Amino acid sequence: MTSRTERILIIDADEKARTELSRHLETRGFYVNGCRDIRAATRMFAQSIPDVIFVDIPPEEIRELTSRLEDLETFTPIVACSDTAESVAVVNALRAGAADFLLKNCSDDKAALDDVIGKLFDRVRINRLNQLYRQELEEANRDLRNGIAELRADQRAGRKVQLRMLPDNDQKLANLSVSHLIKPSLYLSGDFLDYFRISADKVLVYIADVSGHGASSAFVTVLLKNLTNRLQRNLRRGSSDDILYPDRFLERINSELLDTGLGKHVTVFVGIISVNERKLNYAVGAHFPMPILSFEGGETAFLEGSGLPVGLFESPEWEVYEVPLEKPFRLILFSDGILEVIPAKSLDEKEQTLLELVSGGRHTIASLNEALNLDAITELPDDIAIVSVTDTDMVSGSENTSSN
Repeated sequence: MTSRTERILIIDADEKARTELSRHLETRGFYVNGCRDIRAATRMFAQSIPDVIFVDIPPEEIRELTSRLEDLETFTPIVACSDTAESVAVVNALRAGAADFLLKNCSDDKAALDDVIGKLFDRVRINRLNQLYRQELEEANRDLRNGIAELRADQRAGRKVQLRMLPDNDQKLANLSVSHLIKPSLYLSGDFLDYFRISADKVLVYIADVSGHGASSAFVTVLLKNLTNRLQRNLRRGSSDDILYPDRFLERINSELLDTGLGKHVTVFVGIISVNERKLNYAVGAHFPMPILSFEGGETAFLEGSGLPVGLFESPEWEVYEVPLEKPFRLILFSDGILEVIPAKSLDEKEQTLLELVSGGRHTIASLNEALNLDAITELPDDIAIVSVTDTDMVSGSENTSSN
């Protein structure tokens, strides 16, 4: 017969029976070794472990042999052979760990022997395939874990970069007190915000929400920061005054995004507060919800306005809105992630809840954070960004009222 690679071991003190079985198995093409007892067999394991073992040994030795094979982490079925066909002997052998049972001189019944061998090697091949697949799966999982660890390290580094790009919190800018909060749903945020003085009495503040999540969206926030820095330098050098105009500011962002080819767009609210002129000029790039403007002793309402998203169209235009700031005021900007954590059914109800929170006195970032229980939410459904701009005259008035 054609030579095979499978190895069979026979453990039997009866040399004649061992020889007869060995001769038959060799004619079937198997490599066959024989020994008298399990001590000799286990010495052979150091060189190679057989694929199947035929034994005529007591049940306790079958159990010992099974245990040693398990220690070697190998699947090697054991076939018990015996002169007796008593059910007790069969049951004891199978309970000890034998995979099958044959009567002694089983080589005389070649059909039964070949059937047992065929079934056993089917099981051996399936088990080895499973071991191979398990090994490949473990290697793939190990590579995946290493990849995830590297990704997390990259994301942590990216998160640090994003945090460094944010403006200093709790700033005093041209008679305005400005603070912010940003909570990413992942390591990296697609929300971004910034505020800075563009002249002695003018402060620009904007909030942006990049489409999607993850690294590509976070990259756009780097682009936004780089652009605002360049526009500020251009203004100081006198080469461009685009940053003084909300609509032109959005046009520059639009152009930069289209040039990247990332397929990303941004919703943006940009406002310029003129402290001396007491007015707010702003443009809306499909941003939602609109900021809430609150006057001292007066009305609290969402700002009006609409406009196209930024980064989708070649030559869009945005309208510039103007609101007088005749009284001390507070302006609070949100990204749309804030609506995701408000427990209301409809969008109108969510907006109304947000407006009621602000008008009811929850007009600071700390009080909004507490009211919405943001710190207790372990997995945010979306990034959340908030910017609070407070007229210091309003703060002084509140303090005077409290002292009185």
